[in-house]
Amino acid sequence: MMNEAVTEYIDNIKVDWQADLCKQLRPLIHQSIPDVEERLQYGKPHYLKSGKYAVVLGTAKGWVSLTIFNAQNLETPDGLFETSDNGDRKTIKIREGQTVDYDLLAGLIQQAAQSI
Repeated sequence: MMNEAVTEYIDNIKVDWQADLCKQLRPLIHQSIPDVEERLQYGKPHYLKSGKYAVVLGTAKGWVSLTIFNAQNLETPDGLFETSDNGDRKTIKIREGQTVDYDLLAGLIQQAAQSI
């Protein structure tokens, strides 16, 4: 189910390529986690499954970040993701003009969410 606050967040993104990317990533998250709940928390869209964080989407000055939670067992391409100290989160920072492998992202999101 789409959350109005998340819709407003995406609609208010000022940089066109970032807004377009978020508009593509949002439905991808919903398709990857059919029972996902979304909400705006800490100023960013958060996606939860069974009340636990699954994905966070956000923008910064030069990129769009997508953080996948519960990522300890994910195999990701070298250099594409930053991994948290304890390995439970993986973040990709997508910059303007960067090619996005949507199938890879969907698969990783789905795989991480399965164990929530």
